[in-house]
Amino acid sequence: MLKGIPKILSPQLLKVLCEMGHSDRLVISDGNFPAESMGRNTIVIRCDGHGVPELLDAILKVFPLDTYVEKPVNLMQVMLGDKVETPIWKTYEEIVTKHDGRGKAVIGNIERFAFYDEAKTAYAIIATSEKALYANIMLQKGVVVDE
Repeated sequence: MLKGIPKILSPQLLKVLCEMGHSDRLVISDGNFPAESMGRNTIVIRCDGHGVPELLDAILKVFPLDTYVEKPVNLMQVMLGDKVETPIWKTYEEIVTKHDGRGKAVIGNIERFAFYDEAKTAYAIIATSEKALYANIMLQKGVVVDE
């Protein structure tokens, strides 16, 4: 056990977060995301039984967002014609704002198939049991600065 580390962050996940360097990307996927097929050439970490918001909040306690890009946080854009509401995105805005002073301005959207392409090159994909649709989120790691 360690002090100050959110309990939801497993040893495997902490190791991966530590290994990641500046500009590496991390996908936290919902339960419908094809994590295993997208992650054939990357690390896939299973976090079954957990949702994206609780993992996002815990990760952002230890994971700096990139300050060298305009949108270090990206969501999977809803496909044209899909009549899907995305209230979870508001939750993401609140969590990101809590951990990054730039607030929701750092959050962008990536078209669904472009998101898949980006996910294939991410450092790691975290597979969750999140039931919300279009709940996938991609984070780009920044630099840890002594405070």
